[in-house]
Amino acid sequence: MEETWTTEEYGSSHEGSVGVLLADGTVPGPVYFDSASGSGGETVGHWSVYDGRWPHAPKAAVLRAVCSCGWTGPDHPLDWESIGETRFREAGLTDADTCLQDWDGHTVAVGATTVPLPAEVTDLVERLVEEIEKLARTSPIAAVKAARQLEVAAARVGYWAAHDTHKDTPPDQAAAALGLTAADTRKLLARYGRWSPFR
Repeated sequence: MEETWTTEEYGSSHEGSVGVLLADGTVPGPVYFDSASGSGGETVGHWSVYDGRWPHAPKAAVLRAVCSCGWTGPDHPLDWESIGETRFREAGLTDADTCLQDWDGHTVAVGATTVPLPAEVTDLVERLVEEIEKLARTSPIAAVKAARQLEVAAARVGYWAAHDTHKDTPPDQAAAALGLTAADTRKLLARYGRWSPFR
């Protein structure tokens, strides 16, 4: 089990986590733990298991943020002398939190490379969200209706936009403009354009 981070906008295209490097610079594989009953076990890739306390669990030398897009953050070397007998899950928490901040910075940088929206569109969407959230406090069912109308409107305006993007923009350019992987871009355009992503 591994803790991962995503944003609503980028989803699995930019899924982050805390990565581990060993002293020799290699990335360790997941660690397998037998169950107490001997009837099976569990494979764990969470950074906190790499404390060297088990023969099959190597000791981490560095923690760093990693992203499913291939990006890696700066190294955060571990001081095992200071860690001493403290549980690694507690001792490494500050570095793990720093990795999350590094990954947050990465997603902000990704956003800066995507196609810019006109300020009036961004402002309009933000105001609309605020108004619907305000409405939800007094009439949740009305807010549900408003959210449904947003879905209908998105499907309507996204239809031709998806078709025109598919026709006029090479897949790699469309993916870069949206900050998504090529596969996720294909699925998004297919959903809005109402065609099969496998065509």
